[in-house]
Amino acid sequence: MNTTPIRDAYRVFLDAAATVAGTGPSTPPPGEWNADQILAHVSIVSAATIAAAANVAAGVNATYDNRVAHDSWTLDHVVTLAGGNAGLQDRIRRQGEALAAFDSAGLSDVELDTLVPARLISKGAALVDGPLRLRDILTGIADSELPGHTAQLLALIEA
Repeated sequence: MNTTPIRDAYRVFLDAAATVAGTGPSTPPPGEWNADQILAHVSIVSAATIAAAANVAAGVNATYDNRVAHDSWTLDHVVTLAGGNAGLQDRIRRQGEALAAFDSAGLSDVELDTLVPARLISKGAALVDGPLRLRDILTGIADSELPGHTAQLLALIEA
């Protein structure tokens, strides 16, 4: 797989995170996450993606489920565990490097086309409740997940 899209998506996301962190605290609109919660969400989703890719590469059963990445207690707990915004940014940078390494590690087409049972939600609605190819999970991070949360971060500056 071409690792440029995933590398670029993480770079752009982290640039936005640094920009938002430099503007000081902001209050998100009602029902939205603050910057630290957005970073925690992306960190959890990235970790789940790494786990799915590692399991496929190891030849063991893999699943992909982002529900815990929407739980407010878990988000706040991950913020604390990572040491706040700067720690989350560093963690996400490393997670992006790990995902790019999976992409470039020579995963075979068979591995990339492995169907992974997936459950993905957004704002309380199920987006996916069935198998996804590992390739599509990785592509989704670069094409949808990170750009969406980049926009969400940058909207905090305007809030």
